[in-house]
Amino acid sequence: MTTTNLILIGVAVVAIFGAMGAFAIAFRRTSRDTRPDWESQVEPDARRADQSLRGVRVEPPVVAEPEPEAAAVTTAEPEPEPETPAEPEREPVGVTVVEVQRVVEVSPEEAGITRRQFFNRALGATFGLWGAGLGLGFLAYFWPRVSGGFGADINAGNVNDIIGELRDADGNVVPLFIPEARAYIVPAPARLSEQFEGRQVEAAGLMALYQRCVHLGCRVPWCATSQGFECPCHGSKYNEIGEYFAGPAPRNLDRFVVEVTDSNDFIIHTGTIVETPRAPAPSVEYPRGPSCI
Repeated sequence: MTTTNLILIGVAVVAIFGAMGAFAIAFRRTSRDTRPDWESQVEPDARRADQSLRGVRVEPPVVAEPEPEAAAVTTAEPEPEPETPAEPEREPVGVTVVEVQRVVEVSPEEAGITRRQFFNRALGATFGLWGAGLGLGFLAYFWPRVSGGFGADINAGNVNDIIGELRDADGNVVPLFIPEARAYIVPAPARLSEQFEGRQVEAAGLMALYQRCVHLGCRVPWCATSQGFECPCHGSKYNEIGEYFAGPAPRNLDRFVVEVTDSNDFIIHTGTIVETPRAPAPSVEYPRGPSCI
C-alpha cells in the first residue's frame, strides 16, 4: 500500500464522518421543531397535584370602610338613634398554596447526548480509524512476504536454461532480468575476489544483482555496447558483475544470496541483500565499447 493510497483513504474517512456530522446536526434541528407538547411529558403524579386546586373559590378579605369625621361645629345635637347590634366581622377566607418541587432523575438513554459530546466522539472515532489504517499500512509494508514476491525465495528456473540465455551469438553477456526478484542474473567470473568469498553470492557460476543503484535508488539498466550497468540518473557505472567503476555510487551493486536446489533450480533469496565495498581491482574488463550515457 503506497503513501498516496493511505492519504486517499484518510481523506475519504474524514469526508464520510463530516457528512455523518452534518446529517446528525440537521436531524437534531428537525426533531427540535417537531418536539411534542410538554404537558404529555409531565409525570401523572405532578399533573394530579397541579389539578387539585381547580374549582376552589378564593374570596378576598372584607375591608371596613372608614367612618366619616365628626363635624367640627354643630348647631344642634341630633336625636340619638336606637342602637343596633353590631355584626361580627367576617374573617377572610383563603387557601394556602404549598409548592412542592419534585426532582425526577432521567437516565442517560432518555437524556441522549449533547452536541459537544457527539462532535468529540465523532472526531475521536475519525482519528482512531485514520490511525488504524495508517498502522495497517505500515504493518503490510514491513511484514515479510514469505509466500512469494520480493522478500521471499524466488525460483528463477533451471540452471542450464538460464546459462543458455546469458550470452548472445557473439559471446557477449546478456543479463537475464527476473521481475519478481528485481534482480539481474549474470555469469560469475572464474575467480571471485576476496570480498565475495564465503558470502553465498555465487552458485553454479551465476550471480544475482539487485537492480537498484546504491547512490539514490534508481533502476540501473544494462548497456550492451559497454557490457556494464550504467545509471541514467547520476552517471554511476558498474561492470558486468556489478563492481563499481565510476560515478557518485559509494560501493558495488548490491547482490542477493543464491543457491541451487537438488532439482537444479536457481533460487534467489531476495530477503537477504549483501553489500560489498568498491573493489580494489575489477574482476572483469570494463568498458568494452561505447558508453550508453
